[in-house]
Amino acid sequence: QRRGAISYDSSDQTALYIRMLGDVRVRSRAGFETERRGSHPYIDFRIFHSNSEIEVSVSARNVRRLLSFQRYLRSSRFFRGITVPNSSNILDDDYNGQAKCMLEKVGNWNFDIFLFDRLTNGNSLVSLTFHLFNLHGLIEHFQLDTMKLRRFLVMVQEDYHSQNPYHNAVHAADVTQAMHCYLKEPKLSKSLTPWDVLLSLIAAATHDLDHPGVNQPFLIKTNHYLATLYKNTSVLENHHWRSAVGLLRESGLFAHMSLENRQLMESQIGDLILATDISQQNEYLSMFRSHLDRGDLCLENANHRHFILQMALKCADICNPCRTWELSKQWSEKVTEEFFHQGKSDIEKKYHLGVSPLCDRQTETIANIQIGFMTYLVEPLFGEWARFSNTRLSQTMLGHLGLNKASWKGVQREQSGSGDDVDPTFEEMDSDILPQEPRLS
Repeated sequence: QRRGAISYDSSDQTALYIRMLGDVRVRSRAGFETERRGSHPYIDFRIFHSNSEIEVSVSARNVRRLLSFQRYLRSSRFFRGITVPNSSNILDDDYNGQAKCMLEKVGNWNFDIFLFDRLTNGNSLVSLTFHLFNLHGLIEHFQLDTMKLRRFLVMVQEDYHSQNPYHNAVHAADVTQAMHCYLKEPKLSKSLTPWDVLLSLIAAATHDLDHPGVNQPFLIKTNHYLATLYKNTSVLENHHWRSAVGLLRESGLFAHMSLENRQLMESQIGDLILATDISQQNEYLSMFRSHLDRGDLCLENANHRHFILQMALKCADICNPCRTWELSKQWSEKVTEEFFHQGKSDIEKKYHLGVSPLCDRQTETIANIQIGFMTYLVEPLFGEWARFSNTRLSQTMLGHLGLNKASWKGVQREQSGSGDDVDPTFEEMDSDILPQEPRLS
């Protein structure tokens, strides 16, 4: 049941077009307050109670979600009648100046996305992606309307859930920055077309769009509507992709293109985002390894370029262990916090769902999870990427990976008194139970 309404804001006498996208809890008769920023796939835990405990059916629950046409128009700092050149002046000159200085070094691997997010007042994804579109000449090449582009990026940023410790807009900005670094690599930079770069940046910015903060097995065992919709296959990735397509169409960013080109764009963005499904890791890695063994990758071939972009996005998505220890450690703590939130007593344990692998605070530690993740997922992927692109960046990433793994082993020894306790979970998992998006660092 989707319907429109008009919400009248008496504070600034602005009428907003409201449309219903999903679910949000109505807090008062006077108005509404969103459950989450963005179109959060609401999880109603009352379905685990018996009928005697709650008689109200799920279909009759008093839950609604209302979102403004431009995702909180009043709070979006880029839509207050400010012209594009001055649209980032939401902080004082010192902060703006430092953010601009950081963007001059956006291609450096030690780029601190956490600092950049603070300097942009939480608008790292919008600021960084808009800058990269301009830097790569995409705005001019594709004749993009800058206001439509900024509107699209604002909607993307606001459809990430800031409450998620890990899968939020800062993670998306970090992945986009990493993707930019890979696009600059010699083998890619001399072969990629503007179309390839456009798809890569959009896919990186939207690859976790509207992530609910829980993994695919959780959605499946709670009979979530997304799991049913996508038949328990790449549930989150399909949702991220379809959400991105919805925002592209709503923004009208590419309305001036032919229908054929728009459909091709949507399909190829989907191919890139679906490649980030960690349960498909072995399949993609085997294909990549086979190409490298045969030496038959030809970047003049559009299909080969697209496959390499899939691998690049996979690398960008789980590159946190390849960052400096200061950055990597922060990501490790954030993703583990998100895992433990899913498994902690008020969700999986409370409803007797069985705690998902890596999500049990009582049996897992950050060090064990990180060492297992690096050993079984990150090292094989980045080892093959270094075979493909044996550059200074690749060696830097592998160097950080080795140092970070050694650091976590040191932490592990302090905690257990033994350095050999690598978490066996990663070895035992198959694609059906592997957490959909561990994205550890």
